[in-house]
Amino acid sequence: MNDPSRFAGSSAPSELDQLPDRDREETLEWQASLDAVVRNAGPERALYLMRRVHEFAARSGMSLPGLLSSDYINTVPVAAQPKFDGDLETETRITALNRWNAAAMVSNGAPLGLGGHISTYASAAWLYEIGFNHFFRGKDGDGSGDQLFLQGHASPGIYARAFLEGRLDEGQLNAFRREAGGNGLPSYPHPRRLPWLWEFPTVSMGLGPLGAVYQARFNRYVRARGIKDTSGSRVWAFLGDGETDEPESIAALTLASREGLDNLTFVVNCNLQRLDGPVRSNSKIVQELEARFRGSGWNVVKTLWGEAWDPLLARDATGDLVTRLGEVPDAQLQTLAARDAAYIREKFFTGDVLAALSASLSDAQVVELFENSRGGHEPLKVYAAYRAAVEHRGAPTVVLAQTVKGHTLGSAFESRNANHQMKKLTTAQFRELRDVLELPIPDSALAGDRIPYWHPGENSPEVRYLRERRAALDGPVPSRRVVARPLPEPPAKPFESLEKGSGHQEVATTTALVRLVKDLMRDERTGARWVPIVPDEARTFGMESMFPTAGIYSPLGQTYDPVDADQLLHYKESRTGQLIIEGITEAGSVAEFTAAATSYATHGEPMIPFYIFYAMFGFQRTGDQFWALADQMGRGFVVGGTAGRTTMTGEGLQHGDGHSHLLASTNPAAVSYDPAFAFEIAVIVRDGLRRMYGERPEDVFYYLTVYNEPKHQPPVPAAPGVEEGIVRGIHRFRPAEPTAAGPRLQLLSSGTAVHWALRAQELLAADWNVHADVWSVTSWTELRRDAMRADAARMRGEERTPYVTAALAGAPGPVLAVSDWMRQVPDQISQWVEQDYYSLGTDGFGLSDTREDVRRYFEVDAESIVVTALDRLARAGQVAPSSVARARERYGLDR
Repeated sequence: MNDPSRFAGSSAPSELDQLPDRDREETLEWQASLDAVVRNAGPERALYLMRRVHEFAARSGMSLPGLLSSDYINTVPVAAQPKFDGDLETETRITALNRWNAAAMVSNGAPLGLGGHISTYASAAWLYEIGFNHFFRGKDGDGSGDQLFLQGHASPGIYARAFLEGRLDEGQLNAFRREAGGNGLPSYPHPRRLPWLWEFPTVSMGLGPLGAVYQARFNRYVRARGIKDTSGSRVWAFLGDGETDEPESIAALTLASREGLDNLTFVVNCNLQRLDGPVRSNSKIVQELEARFRGSGWNVVKTLWGEAWDPLLARDATGDLVTRLGEVPDAQLQTLAARDAAYIREKFFTGDVLAALSASLSDAQVVELFENSRGGHEPLKVYAAYRAAVEHRGAPTVVLAQTVKGHTLGSAFESRNANHQMKKLTTAQFRELRDVLELPIPDSALAGDRIPYWHPGENSPEVRYLRERRAALDGPVPSRRVVARPLPEPPAKPFESLEKGSGHQEVATTTALVRLVKDLMRDERTGARWVPIVPDEARTFGMESMFPTAGIYSPLGQTYDPVDADQLLHYKESRTGQLIIEGITEAGSVAEFTAAATSYATHGEPMIPFYIFYAMFGFQRTGDQFWALADQMGRGFVVGGTAGRTTMTGEGLQHGDGHSHLLASTNPAAVSYDPAFAFEIAVIVRDGLRRMYGERPEDVFYYLTVYNEPKHQPPVPAAPGVEEGIVRGIHRFRPAEPTAAGPRLQLLSSGTAVHWALRAQELLAADWNVHADVWSVTSWTELRRDAMRADAARMRGEERTPYVTAALAGAPGPVLAVSDWMRQVPDQISQWVEQDYYSLGTDGFGLSDTREDVRRYFEVDAESIVVTALDRLARAGQVAPSSVARARERYGLDR
């Protein structure tokens, strides 16, 4: 261990060799001093001195690179632990009650096959309780309070605490995971299922930490822009050490440090176990995480060992104990927590020095060290860590708290690899738990089929204390509140400019939508509430005009001269900037969107996020986050630019989006539209603002797909019912000549495909004397949902016709649907169309070529539509079958 040769100098070149040495003799003196320490006192002493010098230099204000890891001991030494400002005895009883009721709630549901998780909360109970009693701020003060991203598997403990507070009753605890009746408790933090309690859905691993970073950033954004003072809000994210393997958990660490988000605290429950076994069986996850967070610029606070270790570490004059703690891999630590004293003495206290150190300990004390004395299980240690976190300035903090999974649940649970799957304690185990927790529960109460919940009474010291602490911290948490605050209706002028068309100019629907948003951002009443979010493709979507006007948000402002400063549309960053450019991160953009989309509840300030992205990388890449957005009841506009399989064909296979509407259709909160024209966009956005921000706001978000293909934009048709049709999903854009003789059919199309259908309409009439009505289907999904609701109403005895059925009622001929999407997208409505129904689409992988050739490849261009239309009419006996072959030859489809 003390081999000086390990520290022998290396002759390998160093980057320092490139720097001038102003006093080489002084350098050699420092090196000689270090050599002398190694020879006389050992390398460990030399390392200690070097770290002390490094620490002193950093505290003196010198700019030094930080050390990536420290010894495997607590960050806050015993002498520096702050005074505890609470009643520890009472808090211990409260924590015991929460542990009992959480275990009872899950176990009572086990016979019904409902399951639940016991061991996670058992390990983290004090991590939450210290926060609830001393740190987490409620909404009774400024209306925002702190934002808590709680570990999903620990939800039984949060419910147990709400039960003590009187916010839940025994009947609700009995309905844990029984939601179908309408009064049950969801298994995890689901705001949509329990909207008065949960604010953030976090059980999709990794999304909680990611969302927490962007929530902390958004808090700074709304403050910088003068929307609300959120300086008193702190974001707390609780996650498991196994959860940090998810890329999303660590995706935004450098963003948090780069922007100095000292309003953010991560608490990692390091119980050293993932779902099936050790997180890092042959190494140490705490040290790995410390290096990862320190390297990302975070302040790291470790609380690893409890009070039983303090005197032992104080007697560690040689450093052998600290060295040994750093050597033992995590899987061995888990084993030590489940073994007897003899095993621990043999396997851990190795060598003469450590054996002598442990000789003064009884067997019970030896077992206590590893079974119970972890920093995350001791309130004073947790309190010290949290105090260090909230007092740190200039960077976010992560608290790495070591615990034992299944703590207090008995030897069958503690540190066992299978404890994630263990849902129920036996009666004997409950008796053991009662004794460990010192609860006054008689054996007779444990004789029945159900385990009783234990409440000390409304006037008990525990309940009074609990409520007093929460009152001092501005009310209960977690808590979600929505204060009705509708936004004024936007001015009509921006919408009118789209509704009157583009004249002779060709305009892409992407451009039209961006212009509309830019005009709405100028509104004095609501313009400041728009939050445009782009993942580094603003120029692709024609948004560079927003750079100098709205500005790009940066907490540092602009500390450089932009290279395009002399240009009209120059790059402009600002502390009060409105536009958010996230970099190349769809996941970060959706997290930012979610924070803005739920600001109406989080801060009582409705915001209008507008997130535009490369369509292929929207729902496909971040679909899980959109589900969390729906759970959190976010509101705003999600825009898939460069939509469709064939409109961005130069980019090839991975960029062709033919399926995002299919993915969006699976999300019940996503209101999806595929508009073809600018006037349709105007109607849809106006309706979205009404539905999401009007007098009776709905918990939905709008998904629009727009195209970068410039087209002539017509004015809104004068026909009656057009706006209703646009909103509900279909309207007849160009009917066939009513007096024309010949076969008839209906062409349904959406998005850019409407233009192919219009050309096909002309070819059919001119070349084949077939006359088609062209319908613009603005939303296949909304038509399907309306039809499903109509079916459900009919099952209840109500007469109701689906909108698409009524719209097409009496329309002559077969129906042919075409879009730039997979055929499954238009096929959503087929069963509610009474006519013969057939679809065309872009199934398969995309490819690079011109738009015209790719559309011919997928057989969705105008000529292909004509051939398919003739085929459907031939099958109906309305045209000669030979016309199909003649059409293929005429338009060159056989080539």
